[in-house]
Amino acid sequence: MPTTRKMLAEKKIRVISGYPFGWVRWSAPVHAGSVLNNRDYNGVAGISIDGTELYLLSHYSNNDEPLKTQGISVSRQTGSGWSTPQNIAIPYFMNRSSFLSGQWNPEFFVFAAESYNTLGAEDIYVTFKRSSRWTEPINLGSSINTNFQESNPTLSADGRQLYFASNGRRGGLGSFDIYVSVRLDDSWTKWSTPVNLGPLVNSEGRELFFRRYDIQKLALYTSTQNSDGYGDIRIINDSLSATLPVDTVLKIVEVKRDSYDLSDRKVKIAGRVTNSKTGEAVSARITFKADSLYSTSSSRDGSYTLIVPSTKIYSIEVDAKAFVNISERLDIHTFEMNTLEMNFKLQPVEVGTVVNLKSVLFEQGKTNLLEESFEELNVVVDFLNSNSSVVINLEGHTDNRGDAKKNLELSQQRVDKIKSYLVSKGINQRRIKGKGYGGSKPIATNDSEEARRLNRRVEFRILKN
Repeated sequence: MPTTRKMLAEKKIRVISGYPFGWVRWSAPVHAGSVLNNRDYNGVAGISIDGTELYLLSHYSNNDEPLKTQGISVSRQTGSGWSTPQNIAIPYFMNRSSFLSGQWNPEFFVFAAESYNTLGAEDIYVTFKRSSRWTEPINLGSSINTNFQESNPTLSADGRQLYFASNGRRGGLGSFDIYVSVRLDDSWTKWSTPVNLGPLVNSEGRELFFRRYDIQKLALYTSTQNSDGYGDIRIINDSLSATLPVDTVLKIVEVKRDSYDLSDRKVKIAGRVTNSKTGEAVSARITFKADSLYSTSSSRDGSYTLIVPSTKIYSIEVDAKAFVNISERLDIHTFEMNTLEMNFKLQPVEVGTVVNLKSVLFEQGKTNLLEESFEELNVVVDFLNSNSSVVINLEGHTDNRGDAKKNLELSQQRVDKIKSYLVSKGINQRRIKGKGYGGSKPIATNDSEEARRLNRRVEFRILKN
């Protein structure tokens, strides 16, 4: 593992021009400059189709100081070269490892990191681009990930074939071998048993960074076997197709998926709306919003039923007179299901009621609101407009890590930021109080990242009805 870390940590970005005939001859590499390279690990996750946007692994600092945020960045081509990378926020992105690898696509980012719910060291995850936002990463599960390291994931053009390096599987030829697996459904957690690419690719050395190019009928990867350094780039030609036993499985999966129309998929969503304090039924309006609106009302016993397309991401709002309306998100575009139960508990509008704004999120250590926060904040605006006599107290909380005084200041600044947004939407500032509590009022232990995540929250409390 130490050799692997050293090899990966020394990667820098270089630009190489390929000659069109055979991909065998190359120009001398040209260093991409200090805008894209710094003292940290530098790597490319992908490039836009028109070649004007370069997506980079990790975040960048304007003053070369250590960063507290993590994720990917984008640099854009200008008349004078590449622009300063702009950091892209991915909700709940975390990597305990010093190395990040992955492949960017306009619709998703598949990556390897030591993150939440990891099964070993680095696991492979995926996050999706939805409008201008990225979703919370999904662990690909135990079919792919082991108790050891999985890294360097890449996907075929249709997103069905996953290539990755692993040192955690029996029967490998060396320390890291390249494997391929087929995605079996749209949950991204069900995969065929990974197949070792065999001696044509793998050796007693360490094989990494495998990427297949179907149009050119070749693949590129690195190997330390008989290498001049930490790893040489290898090219394998179109004979690769004949060596992969998984290709038979791929063809079967593709035929099955093409046999039905995605637009025909529907899901029946049913459940109850109740009073969170008494458990009694509540008559409410339930609205699912995607590219179209789907609405219904709960009956006298609080039950409701709604049939919607099962291939979309929905914003859900539940609204009832004398209750605090709630906002939730439902992402079912990657799941195949026929029915789904969703129950909603509404809090009555009364003095003392506390509402947790679960989707109001900030950049780590900053007061900048993430894009996904505004949807729920606008629901708060609707609630205050519908209940013109209500006065609320915004309450900001952090976990207990770091300096307590700075946490207190940060929580107050975040409260002020939210208040400013609500006022900008027409809410009288006299109806909004606010206080930051830092880490002094936890609702869970601070012993794990999952618990600390619960403690980092924004709430509002009804002071006057």
